[in-house]
Amino acid sequence: MPSISSKGNSMPQSPIRKLVPYAEAAKKNGTKVFHLNIGQPDIKTPKNALDAVKNNTIDVLSYARSEGSEEYRNKLANYYAKNDISVSASNIIATTGGSEALFFTIGSITDPGDEIIIPEPFYANYNGFSTASGVKVVPVISKIEDNFALPAIEDFEKLITAKTKAILICNPGNPTGYLYSQDEIQKLKQIALKHDLFLISDEVYREFTYDGEKHHSIMSVEGLEQHAIVIDSVSKRYSMCGARIGCIVSKNNEFISTAIKFAQARLSPPTYALLASEAALDTPQSYFDEVIKEYESRRNTLIAELQKIEGVKVANPKGAFYCIAELPVDDSEDFAQWLLEKFNHNNETVMVAPAGGFYSTKGEGKNQVRIAYVLNNSDLKKCVEIIRLALEKYNS
Repeated sequence: MPSISSKGNSMPQSPIRKLVPYAEAAKKNGTKVFHLNIGQPDIKTPKNALDAVKNNTIDVLSYARSEGSEEYRNKLANYYAKNDISVSASNIIATTGGSEALFFTIGSITDPGDEIIIPEPFYANYNGFSTASGVKVVPVISKIEDNFALPAIEDFEKLITAKTKAILICNPGNPTGYLYSQDEIQKLKQIALKHDLFLISDEVYREFTYDGEKHHSIMSVEGLEQHAIVIDSVSKRYSMCGARIGCIVSKNNEFISTAIKFAQARLSPPTYALLASEAALDTPQSYFDEVIKEYESRRNTLIAELQKIEGVKVANPKGAFYCIAELPVDDSEDFAQWLLEKFNHNNETVMVAPAGGFYSTKGEGKNQVRIAYVLNNSDLKKCVEIIRLALEKYNS
């Protein structure tokens, strides 16, 4: 029988999706499942983006340019200018989602056996993208006690080797909701310049910041022009996860020229989705003002309710729409599965994402879960009450 590759066998399962069969079984048994496990916003996609697809007059659905149309990239550059990021269309490559942007980036800057340092916990698919490229993720641990702030520079420097090619951050963070300060971005700049590393920042949640806090992009930092690579996407910003349009942004011309070769090899991003994404850039600021107000309210509700449960520790996110909660259990994966298989309250239960899959250090996050606050306040309160009752029963 033909054998599967060692790379294929090493590919990690998604901690977000591997419990799906248990959720589906619960639904078939008549239990309503509240999904706190996945960052799928319930916010409506801007109408102008949907109308751009519905009302187009295309006769032939042809290939787009490999790097995305110049019109779209020019419009993106204007969007970035409003966010204090000065780039041109030539600094941007449109991709099939932020995932492809990361694949192209890792493929362009690393060889098999190279290393990327990532503060953990981190977006679980960073493990998958790195494994697929034969690259080693070197974690530097951030702590829930510190609200998942940037680890000390010394913690980074002791991990840097001749094989280290980049530091990768998510800002604001998935799964922690942590928002990096200007001082922390400057510290990362110092490390990148001192050791001649790329600094990659996944900024797909840029708009989602709370408590009056401001997002600081690495693309706005003077002196990082040849080192900074931004990963971006329309998925969360415009509630367009299904469009699968992202982009790479960098002022390093050699890197962009290399990444374009990867883009050419997959031909083009999807044409209809590019139309929708271009139209989405006309979305008024009032849309974001309402969305951010809603998410901040949900964040406040979720954190306040979780803090009422004895034995639960929770970090307070300043951005994105996730938080990490530490539960009074030994194994959060077992608890998450048990919630779906063996527990319901008034025929309702909750699906959460075990946080162990957001770490690459073995044993870390074993009693933590990631919660996405993508439901309304009323449902969030109900969900936390279900978790409270479930913990009582599970621990008895």
